[in-house]
Amino acid sequence: MLDKIEIDLRNQTDEILTVYIDVFDNSLSRKWLDALNILVADEYHLEKNYCWFGFLEGERNATFICNQINNSIRAINASGIGYNIRDYFSPKNTIVPGPIGDGLPGGGVNHNKLNWLHRYFEDLQGVSGAMSQYYAKADAKTRWHIRQLNLLCHEYESLVLSMRKEQHAPDWRRPSQLMCWLNAPRFKLDSSDYELFGVDTLSRKTGGVYVGVNKAVGKHHWEVFNDEGRNINELITTSLRGQTEAAGDFDIEWAKDPSKYSWQIQDLEEFRKWLTTNGFDPEDKSLTIGHPQVGQVDLLQSFGTDHPNDIWKLLGQHLDVYKIRTGNSTATYEYRWNDADFIDRQIRILS
Repeated sequence: MLDKIEIDLRNQTDEILTVYIDVFDNSLSRKWLDALNILVADEYHLEKNYCWFGFLEGERNATFICNQINNSIRAINASGIGYNIRDYFSPKNTIVPGPIGDGLPGGGVNHNKLNWLHRYFEDLQGVSGAMSQYYAKADAKTRWHIRQLNLLCHEYESLVLSMRKEQHAPDWRRPSQLMCWLNAPRFKLDSSDYELFGVDTLSRKTGGVYVGVNKAVGKHHWEVFNDEGRNINELITTSLRGQTEAAGDFDIEWAKDPSKYSWQIQDLEEFRKWLTTNGFDPEDKSLTIGHPQVGQVDLLQSFGTDHPNDIWKLLGQHLDVYKIRTGNSTATYEYRWNDADFIDRQIRILS
């Protein structure tokens, strides 16, 4: 173990729940921990508006997120950068109507609608090392709204999945916690880091701590497989990319581990076949498929239980990250995402 990290979560009355993380000792963990210590020591801004995914207990419900998407679209259209989005998002046109249950589509996300939202973001921002002409023209406020299209898209997909699961398979909600900092410095992945990737790592453990999502911008093979159908030549996304960069950002998986269940085994086998059909080697770790684990929450020390449903109840009452402590550094985050000046604060940081 490299380190023991503590995260203090608070509720609306400032009561604290502490989560304890054991950091593994491997090549990627060492780079990631160094990057995290910089974020904590230098007090980078934690994105509290992009933190709790798939939790139904918070204020960020489906209507709220759709309204935020539409607000950002209006801001982009009015910015004068030359990109106009003629689209509108609501729970009615983003959630599939009809009966909900195994094998039934009702209650699921309308992937085509959300894929276009992600496409708008790709067009507007570009990819790492090749930012778009629109992003180059945009001021800090417009860039903030461009970024929101991506963040809100992923937050919404996760929320709708949990909403659907709550109605027919509540034990299989997929809550997670994303710890992302604005302007987080990046580091390059190398061949030694690839060993922690692989198709099997798509199944994440309860309390598993994973290096944050792709920092190169663009969808990954697994996302395309699930969101855009099985024909790689008919994608809405413009950038199918492996992970080349990472930061001190990290995710904590709070859902149940699906790895031993027949439906997950079958889905991963179909994914392997899809990769092969489309010219990819499922055993090629350099594709950076999956989620590299760098640590594990000590569930018993943190919650007194390792049962996911009981953990969700405790977390659902403490949906605000207040403080983080590593072996080297400590940072306190007094602000909340619904503070009146929160958006302006983020825009100032991005500029």
